[in-house]
Order: sequence, then structure tokens, then C-alpha cells
Amino acid sequence: MRITIERSNLLKSLGHVHRVVERRNTIPILSNVALRAEGAALTLKATDLDLEITESAPAMTEQAGATTVPAHLLYEIVRKLPDGSEVLLSTNADGSTMTVASGRSKFSLQCLPESDFPDLTAGELSHGFKIKAADLKMLIEKTQFAISTEETRYYLNGIFLHTVEAGGALKLRAVATDGHRLARAEIEAPAGSEGMPGIIIPRKTVGEIQKLIDNPEEIVHFEVSDAKIRLSFGDIVLTSKLIDGTFPDYQRVIPANNDKEMRVDCATFASAVDRVSTISSERGRAVKLSLSDGQMVLTVNNPDSGSATEELAVSFEGDPLEIGFNAKYLLDITAQLSGDDAVFKLADSGSPTVILDSAGADALYVLMPMRV
Repeated sequence: MRITIERSNLLKSLGHVHRVVERRNTIPILSNVALRAEGAALTLKATDLDLEITESAPAMTEQAGATTVPAHLLYEIVRKLPDGSEVLLSTNADGSTMTVASGRSKFSLQCLPESDFPDLTAGELSHGFKIKAADLKMLIEKTQFAISTEETRYYLNGIFLHTVEAGGALKLRAVATDGHRLARAEIEAPAGSEGMPGIIIPRKTVGEIQKLIDNPEEIVHFEVSDAKIRLSFGDIVLTSKLIDGTFPDYQRVIPANNDKEMRVDCATFASAVDRVSTISSERGRAVKLSLSDGQMVLTVNNPDSGSATEELAVSFEGDPLEIGFNAKYLLDITAQLSGDDAVFKLADSGSPTVILDSAGADALYVLMPMRV
């Protein structure tokens, strides 16, 4: 194999694929990136056996061929080469080493044969649809923070994506929960998504999709089966296994009869929560909201360091109510709201609260209260 490629093109593609590669691997070839040169392109592929990313970059091929080299090492070398330079990649006669040459710099890397590189073949994918990159990114960004990190409840370690009838229309809905909070976002279901299986996209895959989408106008070709998904956009193809588990019936958690409504300016509220929580202990980050007509008082008590209070004007009518929440969870949710106001639907101090965005109904959040 012998190929010349612009550093910027190689760095961009390596930047996308090398992140998948775990730094510690018991299987040596999983530390490598597969390189295949043919025609006017270099195709790069990396995998951790659950997730695979392939990307093509324009290049000048003198001699077609394929090999695999250490992914993080190649990325670091290319990153440190000067801007605007060209990189020559060439393997020796027996394919055991690859030379990376640019200007006066020359590196020799150990290779492993490309024929040994695992292939996460997608197999038969039962459903396919096209979705705007901006819509897919919105579904991820509004729910990702609520993914559970608790490994024992592995079926919560991802985003549940499924279609559902709501308000007389079919919606594509994303849901994530960690048992303390729940995030739900939805869009009009794209044509072709009808009848697709409900899938749980793992946390690592969700993070990679979010990083790979840099053009919101792009159209993503989304293919899905019970066990895998494949996303194709631009020069990138991402294939991932799905979490093999049953997502809980989240509808039961969303209260329908919370009749007390409180509206507050989102930015003012977030700043106030951030200020008073400065005094809270890391372990119990509880902030108490005391609501009465037109007013909210935020209180944090920390037996070790003191207390803090702040008053805010809010829109609230009804009997006074006191309820406590984890300050970090409140800040996570308010960070997702795009409207001016946050709308809280409350029942009592011991029941889950629904938080809505005044900008629209495409997202909904449920937060469990804390004892304060």
C-alpha cells in the first residue's frame, strides 16, 4: 500500500474513528485502526466490538492495499505534523510495518494484517428511515444527561428510541432515566419509522453520534434491527450493537394529575439554584423550594458550613408548598430548556414533579423530590 493524503483530511477522519478505540485492550488488533487504500480514497475503520465507525477521506493512491496500525499512536503523530503538510503512508514488502512520512519527519509503525480485523457486519436491518441531523441531535441532547451510569440496571444505560401514537400523530420519541429523573423528547415520526422495534442505544454510541454530527442540515440514513443500528451520513458510517434488555414502562412514572403550576424565568432560576447550592455538601445537594403566592424562597442548609437563601418572583397561586430537589438535577434540566420560562407541574412535597419548556411541547422532564 502506498498513498498520499493531506494532513487535515487524515487528521479529521482519524479524530472521528480513533475515539472508539479503548486505550487498554486484551486483544491487540482492537488497539488498531484499519486502513484501506483504493481509488481516490483512504477508508479508516475502528471498533471496540460493540461500536464500529468507518470514514472515507480523499487521497491519491499509488498502490492499493490494506493494513492496521495503532490508532492512538497514528492520531498523535498526524496531530503533531505541521499544518498544510502532505502525508505519505506506505507499507513494506511483507506488510509488517508502515512508514508515515511528511517533510523531514519519518515514523515506522508495527502493523497487524487487515484480514484479522473484526467486522461488525450489520446483517439484515429491518427498518430504515431518513432523519435530519438537527432532529437527531435534539433528541439526544435533550435526554442524554438522564442516562443511568449504574451498571447493574444495564437496560437504563442508554436512550430508548421508539415510535408512539401521541395526540393523533405518530411520534419518534427518545427517553432516558436513571430512576431519579426522566427526560423525554419527541419529533414527528419520519416516513419509514412506522413499526420499528423499540431500541436502547448505548451511552457510548449516543456520545459518538453527538460528536460526529457537525452539520445540522445533513440527512442521516438511520437503519435499525432488534440487535443493531447503522447510521450513514456524509463519509461516515456508524454501526452499533444495541442494549439487549427491556426498557421499563416509563409512562407510569409521568404524573398526569399534577394540578399546581409554577412558572419561573429559567435563567434567573438556574442562577439562583447555582448560587445557593454553593453551600451544599457534595453528598446531599438538596435545595428546598418554598412556594407561596407569587414568590419562591430557595433554601440550602449544610450543618457543616452554614445556610443560604434567595427569593424569586414566580407565577404561582394556591396553598403554600415546600419541596426539595437535587440542585445538580435541577440545573441539568434547566440547561435543556430553550424557552424563557420553566413550567413546574406539582402535586405535593413527596410526589414527582413534571417540568416543561415554555418554548414548546417537544420535551418533558420528571424529577423525583428529595427530603429536606
